[in-house]
Amino acid sequence: MSNIVKSPDGYAVNWAGVLSNANPWHFGEHVVATVVGRNAAGAEVVRMDQPLDAIPPGGSLAFTGQASTAEKPAKVTIDYRPAQWRLAGRIASAFQKFPITRVQTLRQKDGSYLITGYVGNPYQLPASSLVVNALLRDASGKLLGGGSTFVDDVKAGSPPRFILTVTGLPAGTKVAKTEITARTWGSTGRPFEDLAMKGAVPIHTVKPSTEPFAVDRGGQPVPDHKP
Repeated sequence: MSNIVKSPDGYAVNWAGVLSNANPWHFGEHVVATVVGRNAAGAEVVRMDQPLDAIPPGGSLAFTGQASTAEKPAKVTIDYRPAQWRLAGRIASAFQKFPITRVQTLRQKDGSYLITGYVGNPYQLPASSLVVNALLRDASGKLLGGGSTFVDDVKAGSPPRFILTVTGLPAGTKVAKTEITARTWGSTGRPFEDLAMKGAVPIHTVKPSTEPFAVDRGGQPVPDHKP
C-alpha cells in the first residue's frame, strides 16, 4: 500500500508491504523493492530502489519506506527484484521469531501514531542489531501504513524498549490493529543464521520438583506378544 501526503517541499510518498518466502529451505537474499510514482500523463515523477533485508525460509518480511517528490503522483506501484536463493544451514523451525511484548499504539494530535513496546531475543547469542517494523491495519484488515526503527545489542532475558512513529496517514484514518515484527538487519541471512546455529534459549530452565517415575512405562517391552 502507499499514501501520498502534502509536505513543505512538495509531496511525501509513504509505503508499506509484506513480502513472503514460500521456500522452506532457502533464504531469499538481495531483494530490492522498486517504488515508482507517475503523474496523470504517465510520466515518472518519483522512483526509489529500496534494498530489503533477507527473508528467512518459510518466513515473511514487513517493510516500509518514504520518498519525496515535487509533483504529486497520480499512481504509485511497488514491485521487487527477484531474490537470490541460498540454502539455509538449519531447518525453517530453527529460525524463531523475535518476541514482541507490551505494545502500545497511541494516536497523536497531528494524526500520527506513536508505538512503543519491547523486543526479546529467543537465542543464546546476543543480536547486535534488529529492525522493528510496525504495520497498521483497519478493522477489515486493510494495510494503512507503517514505520520502522532499530534496536541494538538485544540479549536473551533483557528485552530493550523500542519507540517509533508512523506518519503520513490520510485524515480520518482509524487504526484497529498494530502488527509488530522484528528481524535481523542486512541483505543476507548470515546474522539470523549465526543466531540460530548457536541455538535457542531452553524453554524449561527450572529443575523439576516432582519425583521421577519408579518405572519408565514407555520403555517396557510387551512379553509373549502374539499378533
